Amino acid sequence: MKGFRQFLMRGNLIELAVAVVIGTAFTAIVTAIVKDLITPLIAAIVGKPDFSNMMFRIRGTPILVGDLLTALTNFLVVAAVLFMLVKAISSAMVKPQAVEERKSKDCPYCLTPIPLAATRCPACTSTLEPVAAG
Repeated sequence: MKGFRQFLMRGNLIELAVAVVIGTAFTAIVTAIVKDLITPLIAAIVGKPDFSNMMFRIRGTPILVGDLLTALTNFLVVAAVLFMLVKAISSAMVKPQAVEERKSKDCPYCLTPIPLAATRCPACTSTLEPVAAG
């Protein structure tokens, strides 16, 4: 029982469980956007978003392509909406990088990064003038 409890409490398993729950909630949001917003817009432009009754015949045999076209259309719309949502969320979360204080300088001889107060390069042993920090 102890080993099973350790397995359940491993970080990766908990992170995976959280990801599944968030993914399920996110799926509901994307599905609602597609069903309630995008599909009616397509229906208003094209006429109808449901192709399930569509078929053609070859030598009298009906070939049902409507369900496949409906599923393919839904997949493409969901994928496009998901792409746009993820892109919008990730660009909103990326903060501009703050200008960091300079903590090092490059050696003028070998271009090795060294601390500002260094008076000798650890790579090429050149003598350097220290730079005041701040």
